[in-house]
Amino acid sequence: MNRLFSLLILLFICIDISAQSYPFQDRNLPEDARIKNLISLMTLDEKLSCLSTRLAVPRLGIKGTRTIEGLHGLAYSGPANWAVKGPKASPTTTFPQAIGLAQMWDPELLKRIADWQSTEARFLAQNKRFGTSGLIVFAPNADMGRDIRWGRTEECYGEDPFLNAALVTAFVKGLQGDDPVYWKTASLMKHFLANSNENNRSYNSSDFDDRLFREYYSYAFYKGVVDGGSQCFMAAYNKYNGIPCTVHPVLRNVTMKDWGLRGIICTDGGAYSQLLSTHAYYPSPEVAAAECLKAGITVFLDNYMAPLRGALSLGLVSESEIDEAIYGNLRILLKLGLLDGQPVNPYIKIGITDTISPWNKPEARELARIATRKAVVLLKNRNSLLPLKKDKIKSIAVIGPSANKVISDWYSGTPPYNVNILNGIKNAAGDDIKIRFAMSNKADSAVIAASQSDVAIVCVGNHPLSYGLGWGQNYVASDGREDVDRQAISLEQEDLVKLVYKTNPKTIMVIVSSFPYSIPWSKENIPAILHVSQSSQELGNGLADIIFGNESPSGRLVQTWVSSIDELPPILDYNIRNGRTYMYSRSVPLFPFGYGLTYTSFSYSDLKTDGKTISKDGTVNVSFRIKNTGNYDSDEVPQLYVSFAGSKVERAPKALKGFARVMIRTGEEKLVTIPVKASDLTYWDPESGQWILEAGKVDFFVGSSSSDIKLKGSLTVNPR
Repeated sequence: MNRLFSLLILLFICIDISAQSYPFQDRNLPEDARIKNLISLMTLDEKLSCLSTRLAVPRLGIKGTRTIEGLHGLAYSGPANWAVKGPKASPTTTFPQAIGLAQMWDPELLKRIADWQSTEARFLAQNKRFGTSGLIVFAPNADMGRDIRWGRTEECYGEDPFLNAALVTAFVKGLQGDDPVYWKTASLMKHFLANSNENNRSYNSSDFDDRLFREYYSYAFYKGVVDGGSQCFMAAYNKYNGIPCTVHPVLRNVTMKDWGLRGIICTDGGAYSQLLSTHAYYPSPEVAAAECLKAGITVFLDNYMAPLRGALSLGLVSESEIDEAIYGNLRILLKLGLLDGQPVNPYIKIGITDTISPWNKPEARELARIATRKAVVLLKNRNSLLPLKKDKIKSIAVIGPSANKVISDWYSGTPPYNVNILNGIKNAAGDDIKIRFAMSNKADSAVIAASQSDVAIVCVGNHPLSYGLGWGQNYVASDGREDVDRQAISLEQEDLVKLVYKTNPKTIMVIVSSFPYSIPWSKENIPAILHVSQSSQELGNGLADIIFGNESPSGRLVQTWVSSIDELPPILDYNIRNGRTYMYSRSVPLFPFGYGLTYTSFSYSDLKTDGKTISKDGTVNVSFRIKNTGNYDSDEVPQLYVSFAGSKVERAPKALKGFARVMIRTGEEKLVTIPVKASDLTYWDPESGQWILEAGKVDFFVGSSSSDIKLKGSLTVNPR
């Protein structure tokens, strides 16, 4: 009886606690007051727990949330060892890799894709069947793709800081949503800072001056915070100028103080431990934990609890410093609507009232297909071999190891379905065109298929999971992935292309890859070459849309394709002025930054500006006309570059400062306007610690790539 009575009392207490209303739940109170109230109610153990990736306070009714990867679709389940397995695993919509999404040059479409991802994240977090997903999304990757040998090139948006920043900002906004009060999900950018080599990343140092820090390596992060609204990022494994990024003073001095970041700064997985092992930066786990906290780290992706308790007992860190660290974490929960007593955020019903999973909706299929075809880059099209005309051909040979599979990468989810290139070609060709397939030239199968067909499509490229090898290993020198950089940039499978071309001169080369290759022979000889990135669930259908002319190709390169690896500076040389990227390269590229052909032709004319002078905080609109003079409706991607001749500091001879994506029908002419902001013409002055708008003349160039300039003009800069 006494036992029963005790249980009833305990139940009453639990019910009473759960029913309590706390000030932090009151949406009418100021943000600061709500968070401080919550912290005051938390125990030390609860505070320490909120330094992990599982932000929750169950005793106070805060279910909280976890984290999830989301570079090109949610990696809820998938090939990675940290992905969800078993009965709670679920498919998610899988888009082209980030490098492919960048090749769209379309911030609005990228925002739609990120928004779709955030819908799926809410569904997985709030649906009773799953309920284990996170609302803090590890995306986008704001690192610069400054070297095509970097193993994680697939995760970034390319080599240019302006384009990178525009795309990062768009992705952040898509993830977080348009509601003025609540976020749909929280965008956590990675990896701050200058993580663009993999070999020895756990101890190497990325070294460069303060101007490159502000103007290049941190610029996309900066814009992601101040323009996009992200309040979270992940610190990188590597050192920056000799100090591990995990404890670098710039975390507080720049991202918090200058940019106004008030959210999460997390370590990368195992980065705290590496401060003691590979970096050998601190004498003990306790000191390392304390210094992480003091530097600005608020979330550990590592075993931190015991060392941090030890740091507290030794007086290396105080509970008030713990309070300061978790403040930003709890603010993210507040922005996600997870601290409200009665949830009212506009996203609260996703996954609860839905009858169809978002990844099973036709809109998901269509969005993935649109993204795939807009990301295809036509590199060459001699004698207009493409598009294929179905009434002119009776047979097609589809050849190569990339033809019959869609390969996920380490950060892919599990798509609800996959359409490989072979099946995409079959879908588009119909019953009247015979399709022959050969994965290789074993028993001369590729040559035979090519010889018996009107056209041969050879699909080659990389394997983003390294053929199942262990961590940091590749079979092929030109392949790369996380923890291993490419040792070559030649395409080993080019020999297969040569064999097919020798048999059938109407050969189309499709490069399915996460990065550029050096292919001078193919550029010289193969009549048509296409590039598309890995992993999209609509890879085959999207590519077939381009091959058969349902859509004109309109993707543009976001990295320079060089003719030889000899043209690249040493991979650990982070000073891009030493001949790196299109901005400072000293050689003629195989394919330049911004390059991409279409099935039509365009003429540019009538360049005008709405002012001759640009002043501080001002904007000048550059307008011009583009006419479709060919036979296909097509998007065009005009790009605006600037040059600062006569500048007192070293600046790129040509730098992207504006672009657009415009659909123009055949025979149609459109007026295109690209704004040039004074803030985009500045440089960083380390001495004054300010962005400087330099007086003088600025030349600008409008064209279809960094090398194909159509129009030229100039502006006078008056900083006053």
